[in-house]
Amino acid sequence: MSERTASGTSDPGGEPGAVARFREELDPVVFVFGAGLTVGLILLYFLSPGTVERWIGIANDAMLGYLNWALLLIVFLIVLFLLFLIVGPWGSITFGDDPPEYSFLSFFAMLYSAGFAAGVVFWGPTEALFYYDSPSPLFDVSGGTSEAMVIAVQQTLFHWALPQLAVFTIMGIAIGYFTYNYDDVPLRVSSALTPIIGRDNLDGPVAKVIDVMAVFATIGGVATSLGFIGSQFITGLNFQWGIDLGNTGVILVVTAMTLLFTVSMVLGVNRGIRRLSNFNMILFVLLMVATFVIGPTVFLVLLGTQAFGGMINDFVSMSLFTGAGVDGGTEWANAWTVFYWAWALSWSPFAGLFIARISRGRTVREVAFTGIGATSAATIPWFTVVGGTAVWAQHNGVAEILGPVNDQGASVAGFAMFEAFPFGSVFMVAFMVLVTTFFITSADSSTLAVSMMTTGGKARPSSINRVFWGVVLGMFAAILMTLGGEGGVSALQSAAIITGGPFAFVCLFAMLGLIKEFGSKFGRVLLREDSWIVGSRPDRSTRAEPGDDD
Repeated sequence: MSERTASGTSDPGGEPGAVARFREELDPVVFVFGAGLTVGLILLYFLSPGTVERWIGIANDAMLGYLNWALLLIVFLIVLFLLFLIVGPWGSITFGDDPPEYSFLSFFAMLYSAGFAAGVVFWGPTEALFYYDSPSPLFDVSGGTSEAMVIAVQQTLFHWALPQLAVFTIMGIAIGYFTYNYDDVPLRVSSALTPIIGRDNLDGPVAKVIDVMAVFATIGGVATSLGFIGSQFITGLNFQWGIDLGNTGVILVVTAMTLLFTVSMVLGVNRGIRRLSNFNMILFVLLMVATFVIGPTVFLVLLGTQAFGGMINDFVSMSLFTGAGVDGGTEWANAWTVFYWAWALSWSPFAGLFIARISRGRTVREVAFTGIGATSAATIPWFTVVGGTAVWAQHNGVAEILGPVNDQGASVAGFAMFEAFPFGSVFMVAFMVLVTTFFITSADSSTLAVSMMTTGGKARPSSINRVFWGVVLGMFAAILMTLGGEGGVSALQSAAIITGGPFAFVCLFAMLGLIKEFGSKFGRVLLREDSWIVGSRPDRSTRAEPGDDD
């Protein structure tokens, strides 16, 4: 369909082309049930917030009580599998036959900005402070001590490097491989389980349930995170300039941000998300380097080296720490590590679908390396520099950060830290701009992903579809920031975490399906291609044909 037809000219039936395209592209089951669950939760929360919070709390406690070990084990296995894909022969398998659509730097910037970096910016100056004040029971370290500084940064690096990124990446590889290597597999979340549910059942009830859950998880999870990011922007206005917006101002701010990310989304991946993601990464690096230079530079080098080494050395024990047999250990593990894994898993449908969308033509190795290697290489310095500076400033009395955090919430930490810097106002403005632009890239890429989910897997959904989900996401984020205060955010955040439980098993089955598929396909290529060289890009013979069943 031409751009002119898609943008609103009349079709032969007299109906506007954009409206006709919107109606034709919808997957009615996924759209109706996905939108129904999302809007229904908003309405129910208006009618009886106490009931919603109570039942969400019960479900959340049940998940943490019975599935915490499973989430830890599944995420650990996924990390090991992705590391194998990076160094093993299966990494040479490509996503289709076409060349990559984007340069590696743009591919990396979009992958990082869209699915992860908003949380990195929010928690960068904050999380290590919590571990400095209350270290993990896995380590015999007292809070507020010099030893706790290293453990705090080490724990933060562990939480924000490989494991969270791994669940996004495994979904992206599974969706992308089956979509681009089979002619009859659509670009949607349920396609990740093609070897498990069968290609003939991708329009069946199991696939529909997975796609509906993916829509709900994406809207709930991303909107909750955007609520936090928006609150950080508003906190900065209040902390630095004493501007108290109130609920009306909050809605206006979120509305303005919604308009910005909707415009970016309608412009498309190339003109909107790609350009803004590139800008984000430039500002991200500049702010980090400036903090490193003005902050305690030598201390950060020493701290980062030791914390990184500790993370590598303790990676297995930290990954599988359930807290059993340790006083307060289970509560700590559930509140932090299990919480983060479940939260990341609730994001995995959207992040995986978006990664698949931008990965056509790349090898499995490239996607796996970018997903957990290159992104970790950006995340580790950020948390070392920003988190390490915050801990250093708190420990040495340069700035009081924990006090404002306890009084006003985690979103104030960055502003309290940068206030102690020379040219602190400049740093705070740059920090607020970074928060806002990452808000936009997370929102527009997630909204694009939801639009793709509700159209049966179209890579370029209609503008009406994108705008609809952009408005819903913006409304959800505004409600989180105004309804019920912190309690409302906690309740809906828990609802998003609950969706992580089922998606842990979706990710597990996606990994098992890839093992089955790659083992079979690579074995066939070895038989067909005597000249196969491990590490080279495979040719068209690795592409699966519609009749090529396992």
